[in-house]
Amino acid sequence: MLTNFDHVTHVVRDVEAAKHFFGLLGFVEDKSVVIKGPTFSAYMGVDGIEAEHIRLALTGAMPRVEVQLLKYHHLEPLTNAETGSLRNIGYNHVCFAVDDLESEVARLTAEGVELRNEVMTFHGRKLVFLCGPEGTTVELAEWNRSILSTQRQPGGEDPEASAEPAQS
Repeated sequence: MLTNFDHVTHVVRDVEAAKHFFGLLGFVEDKSVVIKGPTFSAYMGVDGIEAEHIRLALTGAMPRVEVQLLKYHHLEPLTNAETGSLRNIGYNHVCFAVDDLESEVARLTAEGVELRNEVMTFHGRKLVFLCGPEGTTVELAEWNRSILSTQRQPGGEDPEASAEPAQS
């Protein structure tokens, strides 16, 4: 049985830019190692892997949440011209919960983080997409506390039938 989300790994070319972006979200570097050799090649399915593996942990999160950065040393990462498109098959984006979306948006945009869209309200949450490292998408969500206990339970009522832009 699953217990909780553990981590997401993000392949990057610019480690410092990715660390800065995720640092703005509250992640701190926990460990950095080089992974290489036959064991990692077999596990990752990448022949001749040699990569910097940086583990970023979200400060104060319980259970622990990590973003792991992977920067290949000798292999050129495969690029996808449609990385930022939310129409791609497979993983689409990662979303992090926040207590106050409007203050986070103000803080992050003041630091130069770009928004992909306007804040909207949907299924008991205020949501916004950010432009993440390497053209990826990161979402922030603020749950409506009055329905949080029922909304997050399987079968909980959905008080909203449609998505509308958030009202400030």
